[in-house]
This record gives sequence, C-alpha cells and structure tokens, in this order.
Amino acid sequence: MPMCLQKNAIFTMSSVPVRRSGLQQEVINLYRQCFRAVRLKPETSRPHFQTFIRMQFRKHSDVKQRDFSTIEYLLRMGKRQLDTYSSPSIKDITV
Repeated sequence: MPMCLQKNAIFTMSSVPVRRSGLQQEVINLYRQCFRAVRLKPETSRPHFQTFIRMQFRKHSDVKQRDFSTIEYLLRMGKRQLDTYSSPSIKDITV
C-alpha cells in the first residue's frame, strides 16, 4: 500500500480523505441511490437495471468537470429517472 509522509506522521493513502466538490459528491450519491433502488426490484431483473445505470452514467462521462450547468441538468434528469424507475409498478427495464 502506498505511503504518504507528512511532518513526522505516516499515513496510508487510504487514510487520506479525498476532497470532492459538492457537485461531485451529489453525482456519487445519485449513483449510490440508484443501486440501492435496484435492491427493491425482482432478483431476475436486477442485472438489467444495473446495466442501465452504468450505461447512463458512462454515456455522460465525457462532460467536463467545469461544465456546472450541464452537470446540474444531468443530476436533475437522473433524479427524475430514479423517481420514475423506483416505482414498484416498474418490474424490469430493457437496455
């Protein structure tokens, strides 16, 4: 494991907290919420939902970190999709 030396203290890299912007944290939280929502779906359709989530996030992975308006727009769209697909009436999804 990589080590980091800092004023007579030794830390492993995993113990050094990663600094993320509020927007980055929101994206990560949305990603986690999506996967938590998948747990409520029928076991046979969970892989379909997981694939869909990964595809949606990867589709927009080329958005620049400084493009705040686009990221905020995609976050709003993602939250709406999460609300829609979290409905108990939706049992499966096709990719």
